[in-house]
Amino acid sequence: AEECDPLVVGTHLFLKRGTKAPAPSTTQCCRGVQDESHPAQGHHQCKGIFVLGLPFALVRSGYVGLALMVLSAWVCNHTGRILVACLRGSDSVLKVRVRHSYQDIVEVTCKGLWAKWPGVGRWMINVAQVTELLMTCTLYLVVSSSLLSDTLSGMAVPRLMCSLVSLMFLLPCLLLTDLRPVSTFSLLCSLAHILISLLVMLYCLSRANSWSWSSLPLSVDPEDFLVSVGVIIFSYTSQIFLPSLEGSMEDRGQFNAMLGWTHGAACIMKTMFSLLAVLTWGAETSEVITDNLPSNFRPLVNMCLLAKALLSYPLPFYSATEILQSCLLTGEHTPHFKYAGGRGLSCPALLVRGALLMTSYLLALLVPRFSLLMGLTGSVTGSAMSLILPCLLHLRLQWGRLTARERLLDVCILVLGAICSVCGVICSVRRLVEGV
Repeated sequence: AEECDPLVVGTHLFLKRGTKAPAPSTTQCCRGVQDESHPAQGHHQCKGIFVLGLPFALVRSGYVGLALMVLSAWVCNHTGRILVACLRGSDSVLKVRVRHSYQDIVEVTCKGLWAKWPGVGRWMINVAQVTELLMTCTLYLVVSSSLLSDTLSGMAVPRLMCSLVSLMFLLPCLLLTDLRPVSTFSLLCSLAHILISLLVMLYCLSRANSWSWSSLPLSVDPEDFLVSVGVIIFSYTSQIFLPSLEGSMEDRGQFNAMLGWTHGAACIMKTMFSLLAVLTWGAETSEVITDNLPSNFRPLVNMCLLAKALLSYPLPFYSATEILQSCLLTGEHTPHFKYAGGRGLSCPALLVRGALLMTSYLLALLVPRFSLLMGLTGSVTGSAMSLILPCLLHLRLQWGRLTARERLLDVCILVLGAICSVCGVICSVRRLVEGV
């Protein structure tokens, strides 16, 4: 299921030959998430494992959720296209690329609205990015603790102890200044994750004689549905990386075609994976689908996914710390702490990293429900970055060039995204409070 990410399937066919993303500098990190690899690869590593939560969202949303998976793919494909269109100038003939990132688009849109705070747009996007990356880190800790607890269930190890063990493995992230060693191991774990996903699908197909379409309810609980909306949207969020991805393409004229084909492939694979799991396990579908596998080989699968989750944590953590350090520690140039083979880190930088690590750990302890936290993240940052802002920016910057139909479509997505976001946040927070 992980190979169906919208930014991964077929992307390498369109990238400039020999193109590599630059190492993050202070300026670049204030402009957005940059890592040592291509942005599509970073997104691929960060989002793939969360596909395991889609079957639970589908069983809670029924046939409406099945339709929503298809609709979300189409809507996110549309918002991705219009976001990249905002990179172009207003000249209807030349269509020159005058902006280079999500932050640039927001900044020019907000220009003049707040004269006393000219950088408020860039700060808003950075806050949204750090929030989503922090939530992603927290989700990795939650799923790691859950997998470790399930693996050691025969030893009656408390979940708190499992969370602490996961945290201990992540302490080296405090000294991380280069993602290349982590990326190598994480890529190997990604290949293992693909095999595990295929294994789950094959197991489901082997039990086709016990399938029941009654597992998908026609009527659903409104709160369950709204939480599921956030989960599904979160699985498709990729807009923050699209400007840099389009800029790396050899033929930018093929961007819309690439985006359409990859979102279509993602939709097919995610829907198939989720539907097979729901037909097989029905109402007993777990928040993490591997918990439904037979006990004889579930520990091996859980350990592979545990390694994948722990090795993927540094990617969003590194991006979040780079943004925070570049925005909060301006003027910090002298490293006060050095270690063998490292570039060196200042004491304030270590404090920022430690605070981020402990924040994600405390959130994982307070919010142990994987599906609810994933739904909350999708409702907050997912809806804002993937549905609301692209339509708002497109209407603001391209209003004079849009047809009445295009304006109506953007307004409809904007309104529906805002409604789903607000309602999803309320329902997710209510469920989380009830579970605390």
